[in-house]
Amino acid sequence: MVNRNVLKKLSGNELEKYLKEDNRFVPQAVQIAFEILEERGKHFSDADKLRIQKIIIKKKDTEEQKKIKEQEVWKDYITEDPNAIRLFPRELIVIIAVLLGTIPGSILLGLNFIKLKKYFPALLTFIFGFSFLLLQNLIVPFLYDSNSRNFYTYKKSPEFFVSAVGALVLFLLWVAFVPKKLPYRAASYIIPLVISLGMIALIIINPNGWFSTNFLLSFGRNLKFIFS
Repeated sequence: MVNRNVLKKLSGNELEKYLKEDNRFVPQAVQIAFEILEERGKHFSDADKLRIQKIIIKKKDTEEQKKIKEQEVWKDYITEDPNAIRLFPRELIVIIAVLLGTIPGSILLGLNFIKLKKYFPALLTFIFGFSFLLLQNLIVPFLYDSNSRNFYTYKKSPEFFVSAVGALVLFLLWVAFVPKKLPYRAASYIIPLVISLGMIALIIINPNGWFSTNFLLSFGRNLKFIFS
C-alpha cells in the first residue's frame, strides 16, 4: 500500500525518479508521483504522459504475471483426464495428516513421490513423517505446561496446532517436489482408507502412550469430558 502523504514530502527531483524507465517502484507509486508533480504545477507534454502511462501499464502487467506465477505454484492440478498419472490427492493427504498425524500423511505422499520416481523426496518425507511424532510428543506437553486451559477449543488445542504444523510441512513438501503444473488423477481411495483405519486402530490402542498427543484422541477425550 502506497502512502500518498509520504510521497508528498519528497522533492520534485526525488519524485521524478519514479517516472524514469525501469524504475523499481510499484505502479501505484508511479501514478501518485505523477499526480503530485502535476499538482505542483509541473507541465507534462502529451508524449511524456503517454510514456508514463506505458510505464504504469507495463508495471501492472508485470505484477499480474507475478501473481499468476505465484498462484500456479500453489495450485492443485487435479484433473479427470484419463491419461494423467494417478496420485493420492493433496487435500486428502493434508486432512489425514491433521486428523491422524504425519505418519499416514507421509506414507501417502511418499508413495506419490515414488510413483513420480523422486526417491530422495520420498525418503525425506518418510523420515519426517515418522520422526515428527517424537517432536509432537515433546511439543504438546510443553504447550500444555505453558498455557493451561479449562475447556476445549481449536485455538486452545496444542494437539491441533502441532498436527496442523505437521500437515503444513507435508503440503510444502508437495509444492517443493511435485513438478509444477503436473496434472494428475485421484488414485484409488482404498489404500488411504486402509492406512487410515490402521492408524486409527493404533491411536485407540495407543501402545506405550505414543499417540497420546494425537489430535483425534485429544478431541475424543475432550468430548467425553464435556458430555460427562
